[in-house]
Amino acid sequence: MSDQSPGGADHAARAEAEDAAAINALRSSVMRLGRRLKHQRVDESLSPTEMSVLGTLARCGSATPGELARKEHVQPPSMTRIVALLEAKGLVRLEPHPDDRRQKVVSRTERAEAMLEESRRKRNAWLADLAEGLDEDEWAKLRAAAPVLEKLAHL
Repeated sequence: MSDQSPGGADHAARAEAEDAAAINALRSSVMRLGRRLKHQRVDESLSPTEMSVLGTLARCGSATPGELARKEHVQPPSMTRIVALLEAKGLVRLEPHPDDRRQKVVSRTERAEAMLEESRRKRNAWLADLAEGLDEDEWAKLRAAAPVLEKLAHL
């Protein structure tokens, strides 16, 4: 015999459907915003994946290609190619690993740092312009949601 009353089961089903609808709306809106943000690029010669790797290096400082592959959810051979492209463009440098001479450590160059800063500035300005269309209540909700979205992005 169930502890739930028939009304309790209906409530749980409604809550589950509302959660599913919220997840669907979140996925759709994050994807749409992401696509629009990708068009706010400073350097059109870099792929979104290359920009993502530079952003990861901005957060972690330096990493081996294997660590970058794990963080970016790509295969190590793919990351090796991406790092080689970024190195050829003068955006990263490879140095010997301090503890394991078989490995290399990837870090950003000053050129990459300047480009990332300009990219952040441009994308932040675009988002700020977009957010001007929000009312105070919506803006407060967005500010409160930002840390949660950041956490989801790095899980």
